[in-house]
Amino acid sequence: MNIQTLAKKDFSYECSIPDWLQQCMEISGNLVKSDTSLSTNVDLIVRAFQFAYQLHQGQYRKSGEPYINHPIAVAGLLRYLGGDSAMVAAGFLHDIIEDTEVTPEEIEQHFGAEVRHLVEGVTKLSKFNFSNTTERQAENFRRMFLAMAKDIRVIVVKLADRLHNMRTLEFLPEHKQRSIALETREIFAPLANRLGIGRLKWELEDLSFKYLEPESYKNIKELVSDRRAFREEKLAQLAQVLRDRLEKGGIKCYEVSGRPKHLYGIYKKMNQRQKQFHEIYDIAALRVIVETNEECYRTLAIVHDAFRPIPGRFKDYIGLPKPNRYQSLHTGVIGNTGRSVEIQIRTVEMHHIAEYGIAAHWKYKEKGNSNLGEVTGMDDKFTWLRQLLEWQSDLKDATEYLESVKSNLEFDDVYVFTPEGDVMALTHGATPVDFAYRIHSEVGNHCKGAKVNERIVTLDTPLKNGDIVEILTQKNIRPSLDWLNFVKTSTAKNRIRQWYKRSHRDENIDRGRELLEKEMGKNGFESLLKSEPMLSVSKRCNYHNVDDLLAALGYGEITLNLVVNRLRDVVRSQSQIQTVSQELTTTSLQVPNLPSYSQLPSSSPSNSPITGVEGLLYHIAGCCNPIPGEPIIGVVTRTKGIS
Repeated sequence: MNIQTLAKKDFSYECSIPDWLQQCMEISGNLVKSDTSLSTNVDLIVRAFQFAYQLHQGQYRKSGEPYINHPIAVAGLLRYLGGDSAMVAAGFLHDIIEDTEVTPEEIEQHFGAEVRHLVEGVTKLSKFNFSNTTERQAENFRRMFLAMAKDIRVIVVKLADRLHNMRTLEFLPEHKQRSIALETREIFAPLANRLGIGRLKWELEDLSFKYLEPESYKNIKELVSDRRAFREEKLAQLAQVLRDRLEKGGIKCYEVSGRPKHLYGIYKKMNQRQKQFHEIYDIAALRVIVETNEECYRTLAIVHDAFRPIPGRFKDYIGLPKPNRYQSLHTGVIGNTGRSVEIQIRTVEMHHIAEYGIAAHWKYKEKGNSNLGEVTGMDDKFTWLRQLLEWQSDLKDATEYLESVKSNLEFDDVYVFTPEGDVMALTHGATPVDFAYRIHSEVGNHCKGAKVNERIVTLDTPLKNGDIVEILTQKNIRPSLDWLNFVKTSTAKNRIRQWYKRSHRDENIDRGRELLEKEMGKNGFESLLKSEPMLSVSKRCNYHNVDDLLAALGYGEITLNLVVNRLRDVVRSQSQIQTVSQELTTTSLQVPNLPSYSQLPSSSPSNSPITGVEGLLYHIAGCCNPIPGEPIIGVVTRTKGIS
């Protein structure tokens, strides 16, 4: 297929073309080609669609529909979120590298560097080999977060892709449904929340809930539907009372509307409060949208005058915005039915940000900005992203990295103050040590005590909203491993571990050597450490040399299982190369100065990677090179036992 001619062909489309795309195609066909922004942007979108259409021809989704329907849907979601032409083009092209033979260089040739980087940022590492699923997942996220740091639009493209996949998840096998839904709930929904894109976050959570807890989802959905008409009628009455009171108060009100809480939100509330559905009163909320910040507070006064406020239910997210820039006043009142109702008060701009988050203020829409989508002016809102990037090199173990990602994406919900009055957002249950490491790693490393509201407290004291925290430091104080038992933030945990890694390198090397020797056996162990495969394993684990690998093993940064599996992979690979160069009757798969593949430890209970041949002579066939877990057939030979 000649890629250079794809965008120039006349197409007969065998798929449904949405109205917005049809309009783009008509505009592109009617415009006189020039350097105008409209012509350039529309042409980019149309060419990207035509390119994707041609390359995905003959491909079908599990539902049986043409594959091109998926890129069309993703591009449509990005347009709905206000994405520019490069984002919409990337929506059409996001699966091209993964599913076809087109290279990143060819995408850049046809659509420019900007589109190429967006597409590469969301492309999975499917063409690389990994030891297990967790490692593959971790490396995909490392790649995605690195791309996000350069251009935040990458994650918005990925979120749109994930949302449409979740909408069509019913066509996949049940085990894949659960796996994708779990990843969505633990990673992608929190990411949407971090970016403030409420519309995506809510739907991702509800769809994940549907596949992870199908019975609970069905029950809550039915319970919400049962009294929907009654609830909507009462909310409409309450809304009219508020409109009348606001009009009398001289406040211009853009909107007073009721909305039901989302199903997953109701489910979480039931679990957190240990209550049944009929005991949860605030399953719906009223939203009041006014013009200015001042009118928000005046509206609050009118609401509290009209209805009885519930103590402890008022939250001021205008004075103290959430880390994702969400702003609103929340209050709970007893409504006209005698039940509690949550009322949210915000301005038009606040509402736009609450719905679309980062998409409401695309940095790259500014004229003359060459760093499109780069996190610059809002860096203080992306400390969590910078933390994820720091862990790229700090955390080598895939499982630990994924757990840190999940923990860091959890929303900060405790707001405390420094003695100077600066606000610090922390995870629920965070301690003074978490606070110290949030300020700076050196403050945490030399923390000897803390004052909360001018009173000395223990370092494991949970902080509460509004606390004023002062950290006491001393130069000769060092971190304690006991702190790991009570700190809540991944930042604090990783900083404590890093300090011990740097300060106890020799001990860690000895410990790592001891662990590996115990697993591998003493015979030939020193030769193994100096071998080329061992250095290769170190490089594959992103360490400069074998000592760095041993130190990480001794310190617990990587697992023994990971090192052994990588070593087995390398030895097996070299054995295969050696076998190919010999006759097929070779008697073993030995590598000079190294244990044979059959001598290397495995995940099975015995030292043999094959069950059922204990005590028998065997060797791994070099022709097919089976890997642990695959079904095999053994052939009894005259001289080599079982092959």
